[in-house]
Amino acid sequence: MKTKLTELLGIKYPVIQGGMAWTSDAVLAAAVSNAGGAGIIGSGGRTVEWTRDEVRKAKSLTDKPFGVNVMLMAPNIAEIIAMLCEEKVAFVTLGAGNPVPHIPAFHAAGIKVIPVVPNVKLAKRIEAAGADAMVIEGMEAGGHIGKQTTMALMENVLPQIKSVPVLVAGGISDGRALAAALLMGAAGVQMGSRFLLTEECPANPVAKEAIVKATDTDSVATGYSRNLGVRCLANAFTDAYTAREIAGAPKEELMAMGTGTNRRGLVEGDVTNGTVMCGQSLNVLNDILPCKDVMERIIAEAKEAIANIQKIEL
Repeated sequence: MKTKLTELLGIKYPVIQGGMAWTSDAVLAAAVSNAGGAGIIGSGGRTVEWTRDEVRKAKSLTDKPFGVNVMLMAPNIAEIIAMLCEEKVAFVTLGAGNPVPHIPAFHAAGIKVIPVVPNVKLAKRIEAAGADAMVIEGMEAGGHIGKQTTMALMENVLPQIKSVPVLVAGGISDGRALAAALLMGAAGVQMGSRFLLTEECPANPVAKEAIVKATDTDSVATGYSRNLGVRCLANAFTDAYTAREIAGAPKEELMAMGTGTNRRGLVEGDVTNGTVMCGQSLNVLNDILPCKDVMERIIAEAKEAIANIQKIEL
């Protein structure tokens, strides 16, 4: 399956794994890359030393391209970027900040730059700045979200961006969604939640099981009225958080409430008082498999969906 993305990264399938904080490590990234996609190590909330160790570990586990997700608002951002340029990873995805000033440094190190963007204005800006590709992520995604749906972003952004590959994220959980993105003109997709439910992902088994048991109405977006939108499974914590949000709690209080809850949910397995960040397309997330099996299923589903489209009489 060849697209502009597979040609850009030198991968077999147009699928990259989301750089999820606390759960995207070297083992998961290497497994996704070995399965034909492109794995990503999540550096959010991590030290430079941890990230370097994971990069080197991934290099020992795969000879395929993999990347690192960089949170641009991290307090150690300068050190993280310097280390990645030394390690010369294949690519980075950039979020939570302005990616433009950092593109030259990565390019100088031979690293491809793929920012995550929420709207047409920023998409055009990073295209002009020389980004190698971009991810447009809809509000159906797990974790921190923007204000447009995935479909709206595809409608708004894809016709506007011609010179670089555009990947789609947000509620992309199976091969049918990959086929839909390709049909709309995307070069590939980014998947997070689907790769949470893999044997190689280090997320707590209790958190994985909560996602497996969840249905379409079990997702909630918190913090939206304070520009702190985060999507996760509804639980006692999200109920308490939303109650304070509705009551008019200041942004600082809400930020304090949310601090540490992602680790509590996904790593420690406290699915009542922590957050289990995952996307909105929950009903197709119902099993835990090796990354290889997940990828093979995704591609088979995509090929079937594309074949069915070709049967439609025009």
